[in-house]
Amino acid sequence: MPTFPRGTRLLSSELDRERVYVSALYERLDALKAEARERLTAVRRETVGGNHQSRSERDAYARLYEDTLAQLGEVDDRLAFGRLELEEHDETTSPAALTAVGDGSRHDDGAYRYIGRIGLRDTEHHPILLDWRVPGASAFYQATAATPMGARARRHLTLEGRRVTRIEDEVFDPTLLDRDDVQLQGEGALMAALTAQRTGRMTDIVATIQGEQDRIIRSALDGVLVVQGGPGTGKTAVALHRAAYLLYSHRERLRGSGVLVVGPSRSFLRYIEQVLPSLGESGVVLSSLGGLYPGLEATRDDVPDVAALKGSSRMGDLLKRAVRSRQIVPTEPSEIDVDGERMLVQPSLVAEAMRRAQERGKPHNEGRVTFNKNALAALTRQLVHQLRDRGTTVDDSDEAVLREDIRQSYDVRVLLNTAWLPLTPQKLLEDLYARPNWLASITAQWSPAERALLRRERGAEMTISDVPLLDEAAELLGEFDTAVDADKRARKAQQKRDIENAERAIENMQVEGMVTASDIAGNFAERAASMTTAERASGDRTWAYGHVVVDEAQELSPMQWRLLARRCPLRSFTVVGDIAQASSPAAATSWDRALQSLLGRRRGGATLGGSWRLEELTVNYRTPTQIVEYAERAARANGLDITPSRSVRSSEWPVREVAAGSDVVAATVEAVAVDRAIDSTGTLAVIAPDELVPALLAALLERFPGEAAPGTASLTAPISVLSPATSKGLEFDAVVVTAPTRILDLSIRGNASLYVAMTRPTQRLTVVS
Repeated sequence: MPTFPRGTRLLSSELDRERVYVSALYERLDALKAEARERLTAVRRETVGGNHQSRSERDAYARLYEDTLAQLGEVDDRLAFGRLELEEHDETTSPAALTAVGDGSRHDDGAYRYIGRIGLRDTEHHPILLDWRVPGASAFYQATAATPMGARARRHLTLEGRRVTRIEDEVFDPTLLDRDDVQLQGEGALMAALTAQRTGRMTDIVATIQGEQDRIIRSALDGVLVVQGGPGTGKTAVALHRAAYLLYSHRERLRGSGVLVVGPSRSFLRYIEQVLPSLGESGVVLSSLGGLYPGLEATRDDVPDVAALKGSSRMGDLLKRAVRSRQIVPTEPSEIDVDGERMLVQPSLVAEAMRRAQERGKPHNEGRVTFNKNALAALTRQLVHQLRDRGTTVDDSDEAVLREDIRQSYDVRVLLNTAWLPLTPQKLLEDLYARPNWLASITAQWSPAERALLRRERGAEMTISDVPLLDEAAELLGEFDTAVDADKRARKAQQKRDIENAERAIENMQVEGMVTASDIAGNFAERAASMTTAERASGDRTWAYGHVVVDEAQELSPMQWRLLARRCPLRSFTVVGDIAQASSPAAATSWDRALQSLLGRRRGGATLGGSWRLEELTVNYRTPTQIVEYAERAARANGLDITPSRSVRSSEWPVREVAAGSDVVAATVEAVAVDRAIDSTGTLAVIAPDELVPALLAALLERFPGEAAPGTASLTAPISVLSPATSKGLEFDAVVVTAPTRILDLSIRGNASLYVAMTRPTQRLTVVS
């Protein structure tokens, strides 16, 4: 077991003391890893024969140990990052922590809490490291001299690998200022994190969360929380750390349902994908707006006018009419053949069967089953009457045979399918776009120009704006194959049996309190041994998440909000964004308007789905003062209403303006060369209108072979070439904005796109115009 220092008099400095303590924490972490590996090996070696329950128990526990190993492996980097010195002992203070930091006598009147990525206990079950999410750790982020929250001092630990390289203290109790073990450094940890070079991947801020951020992270789970903040205020970091906090604090509620994090693009998801695992959480589904429909990953969107129309709530009404219009009562009687018997079927028979099915209110494909049953029953009665009228004797057993004859009749199948044909969402949408006469028949109030916007041939690539329409259509249509519905019911019944089996297994293995029955049931081998909650959720369109985080939420259209409302019926949301940065054609101009589709239509000034609460972030941590001021001046000059933010730092480089002359591509390449001469190791992004990206990429690859890359691939390249839309949510050491006037002319919200582009750098900004 790790040995925590008991006699610290011989240690030469505070830095040495912290190194000894943190080294012991890593010893404990390694011991827990070894223990989990041993248990996993033992479980895998178990011979359970052909018994289903025994195999399920074995594989479920194997999965739990695998998850434990994965979590312990992800938190190795900067395992511990802070320490609180408290006014008095409490139950969260271990004996090891008391003796590790003092000289054995001087500081035993206080108490110490070490803060880290996860919680650790020693072999005697004393806490030696507190998880940053527990209530006892909140003072590390929120305590101030005015409100110390029971803390006398806060210490930041800086690690390289597993070695402590620096410590700094913030003192709240003035009596500590003369103590020789206090290392006053100011805000070094925060400033070091802010000025560090970017790597193309977002890192967590768990060691430097600020008070206003921590308060938002720890806010209540229920309801819709809107986090509004300008560029660089840490909105994304807050949203991801909030997801990790909620998964930890509400594990019972969220373990089985999971958390969905929605971002604007695949580039953005690649940028943030390492954050949650580094915080010990893997039960999260990350999805772009184009990936919210299972089996489809749309990466291209429509032109602005088309995207705006497809994103409007009018499309929801159109899809309803489109589905209903595919339920067609024949206008003339139909003559059918049933095993040689001719029948004349009146439209009223079909209409009555259809009316009775529609009254049930089921989705189209499920309602079709009811329609078919009603129609077959009516046709059977008609055939029986027809035969009896001719003097044929028909008893009850004959009726069953006649019904089967009718069901198998080709003419009957044609009649019923013509009246009520099963549909897939893709088929419905393709028909809507490719059949202008049908579209015109259900859009009497639309103009010809509006209808023309939807015109598209069958087989065309689905766009990002099509994704919520496919989902809406799937909701209206229901399962195409009724066997799928039956399979879902069977899976739910099996899950109930699995939980009952798991409860008995926990009792038999005497591990009550260590694991829940739902955890084990979710991992049973016969159905989904290799699938996590996140994996199951991402493949199921009807999955109901326990919480949804939406980043860059100002960009969402009403139809996208409707889709997300279906993903989380409880309406537990963290909505993160900045209305001033809204640049998509279907975006709203206020949070109140944006959230109408999520919370319900207005009724007397209130929303049907409840209210929302607003938190604002006002401090810009990413962008230096001179860049903030430049971008905000440009935004106001271009008519954009923004919320000013206060930057916490300046950089040594003023904003450069370059006149391009007649060759904007050559001027941009030269601007990149100038910046790379300043720093050739950091990340640089060229943000330009879409039509310039190919030419810029080619020119930059010629000047800097192998260093430039476009889109998603650019995140790991020294030089990224991006459009304003793709750059949303990302950050780079330096940015070159090319052709700002063209960006302004991109759409009616080009001013927001330019504001986004100008606020991506952490050090240097160059504008080539």
